[in-house]
Amino acid sequence: MILPVCPQVHLRDMLNTLHLIRLDYLSCVLTVLATVLIGKKLWQGWVVAAFNSAVVCVIGVRTAQFGFVPANLLCIALYTSNLVNWRPKKQNQ
Repeated sequence: MILPVCPQVHLRDMLNTLHLIRLDYLSCVLTVLATVLIGKKLWQGWVVAAFNSAVVCVIGVRTAQFGFVPANLLCIALYTSNLVNWRPKKQNQ
C-alpha cells in the first residue's frame, strides 16, 4: 500500500539532510574547485563560485552571521556578470 506523502514531510526531510551535510567542508571544496577552474580560464569556475556563495549565505543564516548574506549576494551578481563576459562570443559569419 502506498501512502500519500505531504509536502511538509519532504521539506522536513530535506532540512534534516542539510543539517547532516558539513557546509563548511562543502564550501572549502567549492572554493578550491572554483579557484582552479577560474585559474584555467574556464567559465564554469564562475558557476561553481556562485554556488559556493549561495552555500556561504546558508552558513551565514544558520550561524546567525547575517553579514555574510549581502556580501555573498553581491558576489553572486558579480559572478553572473563575469560569466556573461567570459563566455565565448559567437562569431558573426
